[in-house]
Amino acid sequence: MSTGYQVIARKWRPQTFDDVVGQDHVVRTLKNAISRGRIAHAYLFVGPRGTGKTSTARIFAKALNCTNGPNADFDVNDPACVAIAEGSHLDVIEIDGASNNGVDQVRDLRETVRYAPAQGKFKVYIIDEVHMLSAQAFNALLKTLEEPPAHVKFVFATTDVQKVLPTILSRCQRFDLKPIPSELIVERLKKIAKAEKIKVTDAALASIARLADGGMRDAQSIFDQMISFCGNEIAEPDVLDVYGLVSAEKIAELGGAVANGDHRKIVAIVDECDANGRDLVRMLADLQTLVRTALLDAIAKGGRSDLLGGLAMSTEQLTRLLDGLREGEGSVKLGLAEKINFEVTLLKAVEASRSRAIDSLIKELTALAEEAPAAEALAAPAADGQKKKP
Repeated sequence: MSTGYQVIARKWRPQTFDDVVGQDHVVRTLKNAISRGRIAHAYLFVGPRGTGKTSTARIFAKALNCTNGPNADFDVNDPACVAIAEGSHLDVIEIDGASNNGVDQVRDLRETVRYAPAQGKFKVYIIDEVHMLSAQAFNALLKTLEEPPAHVKFVFATTDVQKVLPTILSRCQRFDLKPIPSELIVERLKKIAKAEKIKVTDAALASIARLADGGMRDAQSIFDQMISFCGNEIAEPDVLDVYGLVSAEKIAELGGAVANGDHRKIVAIVDECDANGRDLVRMLADLQTLVRTALLDAIAKGGRSDLLGGLAMSTEQLTRLLDGLREGEGSVKLGLAEKINFEVTLLKAVEASRSRAIDSLIKELTALAEEAPAAEALAAPAADGQKKKP
């Protein structure tokens, strides 16, 4: 028997434009298009998973087909908007591109677009994962997409825009949805935690946001799982244990060991993390993020940063260190001996950061060679003066 429980990702799905997090450029453009009557016939939402593509498409459909619409500031309790949210509105048709990717399905769509809307002002076709359509299906859609009836709007969503035909792209207004910044994910999760009466530490939320990689839906799903695991109180160690993450402090400690070339400490930290069941691939990604932060700090400060273990490192050193870590990604992810490959990657990155580029070394030697005659010329008059003294 169903308990009627709804997961957080669905319960807290954005229902209005104001609920959409981290996509202000998309929201602003769509709201302006609606208010100014410049609504295009086809839109394409591109972005990583969980960033709000389908949710934004549904909200856009609500704005078009709400009572007395189009209206960007619609009432979520409007019967038409409720029907769209529940998936029962006759004029808002959602199609899964992965399972309806054949030319026959698209031909059926071409037949139905000719009919006038039954409830609202527009027939809105939302095609998710549109890149999964076959080439024949794309070609069958072209003519309808180029000259659709005035009452029809298409909204496409995809995570892989490279697979969408250029002829489709040229007929759509494209919106690129960005990965959501961690601070915005944390802010949203705090709001959810307060409403759900969950006590969670800031460090735990930061770990969840780090694990989500810019996806709000992923963050909400992780948060939901942590509530099931911990109950009403969630702390950082709980998140780290469940998902095999390494704490920010431990990543900073490893970064300091790498910067200082402390091979013994590097191996000890990797041994400890591996024994505790930590995800070494994720650990490498977090270390790369830390080194990148130090590199940006060095660029901002004119060439040096001390964010890694307090050791002042040059831009060149940090670049070589980051490149060394990046080169080892494949072996750590796909190699048979993950721990060994991780250790080798770290040690190689240390050696790379301590080596010097041959061209920069030549420049320094040239500069020293040019400075030497000038120094000798300045020293010569002083030496002559000393000889003349009685």
